[in-house]
Amino acid sequence: MRSDLMKKGAEKAPHRSLFKAMGYTQAELDRPIIGVANSANEIIPGHIHLDKIAEAVKAGIRHAGGTPVEFSTIGVCDGIAMNHTGMRYSLASRELIADSVEIMATAHPFDGLVLIPNCDKIIPGMMMAALRLNIPAIMVSGGPMLAGRAGGKPIDLISVFEGVGALKAGQISAEELEELEEQACPGCGSCAGMFTANSMNCLAEAIGLALPGNGTIPAVTAARIRLAKEAGMKIMELVAKDLKPREVATMAAFKNAIAVDMALGCSTNTVLHVPAIANEAQIRLDLGVFNDISARTPHLCSLRPGGAHFLEDLHSAGGVQAVMKELSRRDLIDPTPVTVTGKTVGENLKNVRILRSEVIRSLENPYHNVGGIAVLYGNIAPEGAVVKQSAVAPEMLVRKGRARVFESETEAATAILDGRIVAGDVVVIRYEGPKGGPGMQEMLTPTAAIMGLGLGLDVALITDGRFSGGTQGAAIGHISPEAAVGGPIALIEEGDEILVDIPGKKLDLLVEEGEMAKRKQAWKPREPRIKSGYLARYSRMVTSGARGAVLLNE
Repeated sequence: MRSDLMKKGAEKAPHRSLFKAMGYTQAELDRPIIGVANSANEIIPGHIHLDKIAEAVKAGIRHAGGTPVEFSTIGVCDGIAMNHTGMRYSLASRELIADSVEIMATAHPFDGLVLIPNCDKIIPGMMMAALRLNIPAIMVSGGPMLAGRAGGKPIDLISVFEGVGALKAGQISAEELEELEEQACPGCGSCAGMFTANSMNCLAEAIGLALPGNGTIPAVTAARIRLAKEAGMKIMELVAKDLKPREVATMAAFKNAIAVDMALGCSTNTVLHVPAIANEAQIRLDLGVFNDISARTPHLCSLRPGGAHFLEDLHSAGGVQAVMKELSRRDLIDPTPVTVTGKTVGENLKNVRILRSEVIRSLENPYHNVGGIAVLYGNIAPEGAVVKQSAVAPEMLVRKGRARVFESETEAATAILDGRIVAGDVVVIRYEGPKGGPGMQEMLTPTAAIMGLGLGLDVALITDGRFSGGTQGAAIGHISPEAAVGGPIALIEEGDEILVDIPGKKLDLLVEEGEMAKRKQAWKPREPRIKSGYLARYSRMVTSGARGAVLLNE
């Protein structure tokens, strides 16, 4: 066993003595030792209950003959960090989470790992660590939050963000906003729509690193506790078989996950995280792969924020496995990859069926004939930009508009809420990329304000930053190269005409090449916003959003 490195032989008597100081018996030390990476804390609603998930996991490990050893990681609540300096630390935390799991599982050589995340950066961070370490591992999340209700209608956190814009526009009262605030988030779990956390939990299941149900079983149900116990028992099987994450997360598995991504209409953040996870498996996923798979994969589910359904609806309809089963009818899912169930994808899907056809549509009756995400290219984004096309109104799919240029999210949000943005504008927010931000903060405030003010059919927004999974509308992010390295987005001037053509996969600045060359020659780098601490180091090491914003190894 791998754990013999820290517990076997006379020379490890001091090591065993330290274990026994914590109450471990010799019988426990004789068993496989399983690390349980628990990201529980008291600042994230999706994590507030993970102590119970961890207890269930540990019960499963003990039941199957292992010894669980729990340790913790950090976590950022993107909603609470939104629209202030804290958001710059969110994406950057992904790397620290991966590093911390690597450190703990290398300093203390566990025989296997159970990873317990639930929200945005924690999920990909833990998956990155699993593939980097490549020891038997399984992921089990805390599950999605139930929808809230106000005025007889289901609501979620995005309802509150958009309510702020609606209040500014005089469309709702302060009392109505307070009701949204009180009712939108009824309890623990990752926010109730197909936002980033739930997107990544579903894709972990589609890749095969989590058990069926991981993405959709509600956080508050007994079924989630049972799933955690099953994950604890299953890790013992994976250790016995020595089935490692890189044997599960193959190129075929990642392509399956991207197909599911397109069918579900997942967050644009998946285009950052999936390549970063694949990178740890030594697999290069170019952005073009997303467009290729999107072109042949129909959009089958209309989930919040772009649609009316919530994660609880997707679960009652059959969940991720039912979506995969439907896609497999057109050979859009490869049945051969092995999963942490010990079975192949095809074997897992054998007896699966769709239970609610109004939630998971058939291939013959999709919401859209193409997938939920598109990658755009053009003279603004030579290396690509990302849009959640399933959440864009038909009126905004092709649009020319006047550039309104802002050097930060704060400036743009203020202008939008003050009524300075009008129909026909294209809001440009730059110097918010991985290096320039630094940290590529999410920008839910300006996009929610646009929707809340009733401008969703008239105003587009482009940025080298990124968006929340809750963003809807013609919001185009991840523009690469970013402004901080002299990318073309840095050369846009107030009043320039911009072409957005989502079906044509184009994003162009309608300015003569000669003029662009003059602007490029005159451009000078900006002083970094943050000059010390973790983010300063991060900004020096982070790569382009087109590469998943991973850190350089050199």
